[in-house]
Amino acid sequence: MVLPKLKLKPSLGKTEHTDASNATTTTSSNTAVNTEDIDEVDEQGQSILMGIITQLRPGCDLSRITLPTFILERKSMLERITNQLQQPEILLAAHKAKDPLERFLLCVKFYLSGWHIAPKAVKKPLNPVLGEFFTAYWDLPNGHQAYYIAEQTSHHPPKSSYFYMIPEDHIRIDGAVLPKSRFLGNSTAALMDGVTVLQFLDILDSEGQPEKYTFTQPNMYARGILFGKMRIELGDHMIIKSSTTGYSIDIEFKTKGFISGTYDAIEGIIKDKAGKSLFEITGKWNGVMHIKDLSTGKKTVFCDVAKTTPLPPKVRPLEEQGDFESRKLWKHVTDALGERNHEIATNEKFNIEDAQRVATKKRTEEGVEFHPKLFKASEDSDDEIEYKLYKHIPNDADPIEQTRLILETVPILPGQKFTPEFDIPAFKKLNISDDSVE
Repeated sequence: MVLPKLKLKPSLGKTEHTDASNATTTTSSNTAVNTEDIDEVDEQGQSILMGIITQLRPGCDLSRITLPTFILERKSMLERITNQLQQPEILLAAHKAKDPLERFLLCVKFYLSGWHIAPKAVKKPLNPVLGEFFTAYWDLPNGHQAYYIAEQTSHHPPKSSYFYMIPEDHIRIDGAVLPKSRFLGNSTAALMDGVTVLQFLDILDSEGQPEKYTFTQPNMYARGILFGKMRIELGDHMIIKSSTTGYSIDIEFKTKGFISGTYDAIEGIIKDKAGKSLFEITGKWNGVMHIKDLSTGKKTVFCDVAKTTPLPPKVRPLEEQGDFESRKLWKHVTDALGERNHEIATNEKFNIEDAQRVATKKRTEEGVEFHPKLFKASEDSDDEIEYKLYKHIPNDADPIEQTRLILETVPILPGQKFTPEFDIPAFKKLNISDDSVE
């Protein structure tokens, strides 16, 4: 295949961005309104929710319940995952750091810095349909490019698999999001199973393996569904650890108590491989976080999200996208949500979901099993990630070769075309082994 130029500047080609401008509409007074931050649960909306909730019991699974469109975010979960990747300068700094402890601290900062990137109103991302995929890229401050590929590898239960790489900086991330929704009475919970694995491919341990970090996620709660003001809370624990260096942290996301406590607080202790406590991190995940050196008692600002500048990903023009790419697939729904026309949004969403039901029924009748196109089940039983990108990207390959392999997997950059091999299930596609890379 003929690849487009590997270096694209922001001014080249038509691109779309996942910033707030993608979720705005214009009112009759020509005032731009961010529709993502409008809390549309008015009295009518509350009654609709109540009609659904009266059919539920505490602890029941919400994944098969059709929720009203006024609480939907204008992006799919596959795109929502990129919120965690919008502080690349911190990740690049971590890779450059010479000291293992400094790298670990910067990896913690990188992961904590993305949770505030979300609508202020109570909104949930669109549930991806089976086989839906999303690709994006970043033009980074250092002149390099990052690439992102995600696919919905299971629908019941929902599983979103993703891959991210900066070849020229030897950084790779693989991950999966497995949300389990539960009704809790006056709240709903999204229990976020799954793990993210970060590797610095050129920083090797004594056995020649890349330095590795694993990240879990806090759970998400929508409070005040039956009474009180609706708001989102992050809760429970996030574990970050490096199996290479032995550093770890268990960060507790504290939910507000009924009588006491505060919203959005976090607290965690960084320990070394011997279990010695080194640093304490406290503060608010959507505000200022502090770090305290436990050996000296000195406390400094670790991260102030108000002073960060998220870098949204770029995507190919809509006319170049496939029918199952997130933005094209959900366009009529997200357009209607932007116009706050929930009747059209509901109808368009039903059409997509009904087509999924028809396709599922046909596969069942024909005895055909669904297989993802871009990800395949890991062959390593000890692997933290169930599905990984089907294309093998050798860790020690030249960055140009790594980029070529990534761009062969699926169109990411403007101007790329789909190949005839795209529709072949991932497990049937040819893997390129290390030995075949010249």
